[in-house]
Amino acid sequence: MKTLESKFEISGIGLMSGVDTTLEICPSETQGIKFHNGGTTILATCDNVVSCEHCVVLGDVAEIQKGNKLATVALVEHFMAACAICEIDGLDVYFKTPTVEIPILDGSALPWVEKFREIGVVGESSPKISLSRPVNFIKGKSSIVLIPDNEETNITYSVNFDHVDLKNRFATLVQAENIDEIIGARTFGYLRDLETYQKMGFSKGVTIDNTVGLKDDGTYTTELRCEFEPVKHKILDIIGDLYLTGVNPLKLNAKILVKEAGHALHVECAKILKEQL
Repeated sequence: MKTLESKFEISGIGLMSGVDTTLEICPSETQGIKFHNGGTTILATCDNVVSCEHCVVLGDVAEIQKGNKLATVALVEHFMAACAICEIDGLDVYFKTPTVEIPILDGSALPWVEKFREIGVVGESSPKISLSRPVNFIKGKSSIVLIPDNEETNITYSVNFDHVDLKNRFATLVQAENIDEIIGARTFGYLRDLETYQKMGFSKGVTIDNTVGLKDDGTYTTELRCEFEPVKHKILDIIGDLYLTGVNPLKLNAKILVKEAGHALHVECAKILKEQL
């Protein structure tokens, strides 16, 4: 098991709520990424996903039904991806404010990865895992396929967005070559939808610094960090979502091929994959 060498606090706004949150991230003596909020402990597992509508939300269903508004943890995907990238598989995360959303920071996994590396990661790496057989998840035009392979995990993600630069585009993670581009790829969305979402109570923390806006003229609201950054962010998302199996997807000996999916499909695939691991 790998965990942090020491604890630290971090604060920032929530992408959906726009509310400031402070977290205390602590080393753990037990396996698993655990979130502590509202008197509940929520293990980061696909079995505890309660929503994928705008981001991945974990929750304690029994506590939610009792009216405990703090029995959820929202926007876990970038944090979980950073844990996977740093091979961390044991942490205790405490909410120090009466909020439920992981801070968005710069919209990528980069601030988390930098902080984890600064603090230091200790312990033994988990072994690589081999798939016994392919995993196929197909729903409409979307698909996720995992193919056993003797080499390290690589992920190819294909999108077809309503944006001239992102029609029928794909990007591939090759860990030895471009993992840094995946780590730094920021979240994104259509600029035309922002006002509507905010009127509905979502996306209140969106800024030009933490979100890449897709404009109708085929440009972006900010300079991209790398070519086809939004596609590479989708790779970051699926790393975080598949880590909800409890097995680091970057330790799988597999090729992962994804076509036009999203958080809901990632999580459904994680549930299928969990049964085989």
